[in-house]
Amino acid sequence: MGLLDLPLLRSGKVREVYVVDADRLLMVASDRISAFDVVFDQPIPDKGRVLTGMSTFWFERTQGLVANHLISSDPTDFPPTAEPSKVAGRAMLVRAAEPVMMECIVRGYLFGSAWSEYQRSGTMNGQPLPEGMRQAELLPSPVFTPSTKAEEGHDEALTPQQGRDLVGADLYDQIEQTSLALYEFARQHAESKGLILVDTKFEFGLIDGELTLIDEMCTPDSSRLWAAEDYEVGTSPPSFDKQYVRDYLSETGWDKNPPAPALPDDVVTGTRARYVEAYERVTGLSFDDWFAPERA
Repeated sequence: MGLLDLPLLRSGKVREVYVVDADRLLMVASDRISAFDVVFDQPIPDKGRVLTGMSTFWFERTQGLVANHLISSDPTDFPPTAEPSKVAGRAMLVRAAEPVMMECIVRGYLFGSAWSEYQRSGTMNGQPLPEGMRQAELLPSPVFTPSTKAEEGHDEALTPQQGRDLVGADLYDQIEQTSLALYEFARQHAESKGLILVDTKFEFGLIDGELTLIDEMCTPDSSRLWAAEDYEVGTSPPSFDKQYVRDYLSETGWDKNPPAPALPDDVVTGTRARYVEAYERVTGLSFDDWFAPERA
């Protein structure tokens, strides 16, 4: 047993997953934050609620593109053994799925690890890109850049052929097409809110043989979002995610190995503010209205 009076299936860097019955799971998003695969001692208050609220928003709006695992995020729909008052706002009741062991990343801009690879070799996931591109530049078209789904350590980028070898050609092609469609839907919505969806990671599973979107969707943990007003090619625009944490770590000289340094209060507060701002700008809703434990 973990936090709840339910069997604990697994505990990850951010989420605990509990078994409700043979077909249903309860996914609980914690306030833990990690960087470089190391979890910090200090939580980011309300981070788990932001991840759950944003994922619910996207899952409800993309059902026409692909099935997803969400049953309900309303704590009144949880079984009594889930103790809704403990997990309101940060838990999703979902259908159990057989996960596809591949991280499904779509990039719209040349940034992050893709920019690092391009600087070294002029490629992205082993595929050539035009010469002379700059950091944060819009790609000619969004690109599906999958990676391994490592149980420990870092994920490794996959070429299209490596991805097909890993999951099978037919499933790979279906995942690629679906990922690009989801990215385009989310990109257009973000644009309407004055935001740029730089890149995002999807996770898929199979339920009764049907491709199903699982885990989370377009949250600050799985995506990079920029404010349109901050965007400039050739720069590193501030993003709605762990920017405060990364900036602080770059100043400490930390070697990226455990133990992680303590996070100052202003870094914790600033990170929470960016997560909440992302929720409110994306959804158009007040975060204060999202499910809270005191209202469960």
